[in-house]
Amino acid sequence: MKKIGILSLVLTFLACQKKEALVATQTKFVKDDHSFAQPNKAVAKHLDLDIKVDFDTKSISGKASWQIENTSKGNEIIFDENTLNITKVTLGDEEKETKFELGTAVEFHGKPLHITIEPNTTKVNIYYNTTKDAVALQWLSPQQTADKKKPFLFSQGESIWTRTWIPCQDSPGIRFTYAAKVSVPKDLMAVMSAVNPQQKNDSGIYTFKQDKPIPSYLMAIAVGDLQFQSLDNRTGVYAEPSVIKKAAWEFAELGKMVNAAEKLFGPYRWGRYDVLVLPPSFPYGGMENPNLTFLTPSVIAGDRSLTSLLAHELGHSWSGNLVTNATWDDIWLNEGFTTYVEHRIGEAVFGIQEAKMQDVLSRKVLQDNLEELGNTSPDTRLKVNTAGRNPDDGLSDIPYEKGYAFLQTVEAAVGREKFDAFLTNYFKAHSFQSITTEDFVTYFNDHLIKGNKELADKIKLNDWVYQPGIPTNIITPVSEDFNAIDNIQKTWRKEGSKGLSQKIKSTNEKQHFIDYLPKDLTSEEMAVIDKEFNFTAGGNFVVRRQWFIQAIQHHYKTAYPAIEQFLTNYSRTGSLLPLYKEMIKTPGGKTWAQQIFEKAKSGYHATTIEAVQKILK
Repeated sequence: MKKIGILSLVLTFLACQKKEALVATQTKFVKDDHSFAQPNKAVAKHLDLDIKVDFDTKSISGKASWQIENTSKGNEIIFDENTLNITKVTLGDEEKETKFELGTAVEFHGKPLHITIEPNTTKVNIYYNTTKDAVALQWLSPQQTADKKKPFLFSQGESIWTRTWIPCQDSPGIRFTYAAKVSVPKDLMAVMSAVNPQQKNDSGIYTFKQDKPIPSYLMAIAVGDLQFQSLDNRTGVYAEPSVIKKAAWEFAELGKMVNAAEKLFGPYRWGRYDVLVLPPSFPYGGMENPNLTFLTPSVIAGDRSLTSLLAHELGHSWSGNLVTNATWDDIWLNEGFTTYVEHRIGEAVFGIQEAKMQDVLSRKVLQDNLEELGNTSPDTRLKVNTAGRNPDDGLSDIPYEKGYAFLQTVEAAVGREKFDAFLTNYFKAHSFQSITTEDFVTYFNDHLIKGNKELADKIKLNDWVYQPGIPTNIITPVSEDFNAIDNIQKTWRKEGSKGLSQKIKSTNEKQHFIDYLPKDLTSEEMAVIDKEFNFTAGGNFVVRRQWFIQAIQHHYKTAYPAIEQFLTNYSRTGSLLPLYKEMIKTPGGKTWAQQIFEKAKSGYHATTIEAVQKILK
């Protein structure tokens, strides 16, 4: 019986592995305006990457060997490249040299790389090196790192920047597996979006394997003076030596988050889940690279108050990495679903009162974004149109927060138990696939609505997905904790601010208090509040960001040096832009913003520089 049982398990495992592989080959390709590739004719299936990372020349060089499927039996395959130097292309293991040609450049998108192949070609080898214009790569000097001793490199591929460090078919609708051999200086360590080493070796050569099919934007690499610390049997943290212990303490509940997510939405399919804490120039809060989330150091608050960001990046292991938007016009399928999963994980780990506060904060972000874009803006639809634009333009708060609000509406309409079952089956049915909004709508109608017109009318899916603005059936969240703070707002100016810091303690509570301070607040009153809470000098990243917005609005000059330091020390784009936007509302403020930007931009990521420059024009 034991032998039969073991054989049965092995066969089941192999069947599952085969099924996952088949999923990748049966993907339905759709037109992607942001890729030159024509996957219906010839598509990349697996990458063997052999590269050297050179900090002296600030370049990556080597060979990208692609196993391809030439379904049309034609004589050409097209890859995406942007600012790469392609030196040679060969075919097959025998490395038969072939012709290649770069097409016309398109703004943001680079050039199509046309490679001549044969009808029976199954392997294409592209020799190349990156250039100084590679948007995806940020090369940091020792002074730009936490320890200030050794250089650092990290990549950021989303949305279409992986083509600036690897010639690839750079569309979220095209998935592939990969293996990599990476040579780095011997005193540094390399990690990727794959199975990773947990300590440095003596050779400086590291190998990686990602056997789950991923889209190109999830290709990631980082090289630096890194250490690893385990949190439990499948979670851990990488960071520079001076940061590792603080990070490990901050993220101690990571394993609980993974367990909570599995109970909600099915098994975690990626093996390990580790976190890499990057230097401050990382342009996002986090990036959900498979197996290894890249994370801003600004989340290390010393009190675990900002670790909800981890719940979001973890949530991408189901929505985004497991089930991916097929084009960037469908980005809400990644971010809206992940924001919903994030909130559910947060509720399970941190409790219902925390969840209610997060819901109210979430809705405010949505309303602020709507005010900025305008209720009739086509960019406030969930299904957007970014043709002819940089797809990053679709990455506002709308796909996150409107998508979350829509899924909350569905949950309320059908009940949590039924909706959880639907989501679990949705993730399972589309595992390791890239789908469009229309694919989701079809699945939604077939498996949840099931011809129930009354339910369909109650949810208003078409209004949420395809219309601008917010439908009338949006849910208004309520937090009793925030209601108590609203009452304090009504009386503190008369009763004084002394003792408020004992009533308003958590990060969420402080943020809500700051966000709804009176519009006619004086600088003197700002000083009184600052004395009570120490917002300018203390507080975590989020609290200081919100406070600095108020300081700019109310000309609280005491905070100006701290604001300049904040804008100089970080490159977290979404958190810097609100401050710059406030500063430019006055002529003096705009001059100040321009002066700070000139000082800070050498430490900013390229995407941050571009975003700030748009504001300052």
